[in-house]
Amino acid sequence: MGAPTIAGTGAAFGPHRYHQDDVARELTKVNGPEFMRFARTSGVDHRNLALPLSRYPAMADFTEANDAYIEVATQWGVEALTSALDAAGLAPTDVDAIFLVSSTGVAVPTIDARVATRVGLRPDVKRIPLFGLGCVAGAAGMARVHDYLRGFPGHVAALLSVELCSLTLQHDDTTIPALIGVCLFGDGATSVIARGANRTPEHRGIASGPAVLATRSRLIPDTVDVMGWNVGTKGFGLVLSKDVPKMADEHLRDEVDEFLAEHGLSIDDVSTWVCHPGGPRVIEAIQGAVGMPPDALVHSWDSMREHGNISSASVLDVLGRTLAAPPARGSLGVMLAMGPGFSFELVLLSW
Repeated sequence: MGAPTIAGTGAAFGPHRYHQDDVARELTKVNGPEFMRFARTSGVDHRNLALPLSRYPAMADFTEANDAYIEVATQWGVEALTSALDAAGLAPTDVDAIFLVSSTGVAVPTIDARVATRVGLRPDVKRIPLFGLGCVAGAAGMARVHDYLRGFPGHVAALLSVELCSLTLQHDDTTIPALIGVCLFGDGATSVIARGANRTPEHRGIASGPAVLATRSRLIPDTVDVMGWNVGTKGFGLVLSKDVPKMADEHLRDEVDEFLAEHGLSIDDVSTWVCHPGGPRVIEAIQGAVGMPPDALVHSWDSMREHGNISSASVLDVLGRTLAAPPARGSLGVMLAMGPGFSFELVLLSW
């Protein structure tokens, strides 16, 4: 009782879509021939990029990259949010709060403010921008939407994730994390519309999806160096430790078990998993740690293959794929992601 409900999702990926081989050939001009070795083992077939591929080798500096981030993030944010509103059967003026998650550029005013005026959100819309959560932010943003709508059950909230990972490209950076990042990450924007428990589907024909029952956040002590950005004069330099899969191996099962036990549940009660596709080794580590069936993460694998790792936007893309072919009524699901901190975020869903 009193649980918020997901009403619709949307996405935007722009016109610049490339096969991984094309990206690899072009970006060896920036990162050297070692790039090819990582590109072939990334599990990514295609990616969408914020800019035409030919622009990247000629990118001058962080200022140019961040200017592009503001322009493209605003455009794609408008498209993703509009798409989610259409799926939910709502008008922009129905939105009471908008949450933004993004960690691949800097904008003040933030992207949500720029998107709000273009989409036509009300002038009194509450804005909650969240920066620096990285890959975990899609699930964390969904959790914070849940918290907000529990407090304001008559409201509608929008979650917008915009990540333009390609714009963090560092010229001549041939470190292993940089090469992996350039091979694995893609660009995109995703959005979710959710309604509070008192905002019934009869209000303006709101679509009804899964209820968001509960959330769990976990920050692992002394792990700030596992994942994140080193921000310098050239922009965002990727921090990506080889210990990321190890974090899942050592901590994830306990987190999932304890989270479910709080609600009288176990892993056997969960039929649907909405997981962030962090990379082949990360997906395999999640599946192994939790003990999922072989086909449990098919949407995560498909999202990664078709778009790469879009940071926080990826798990919301996986959510959209799940809603397109929803599980049986009465099914339970768990959304989960990992990210800088090092941190986990878990969200319990019910269809």
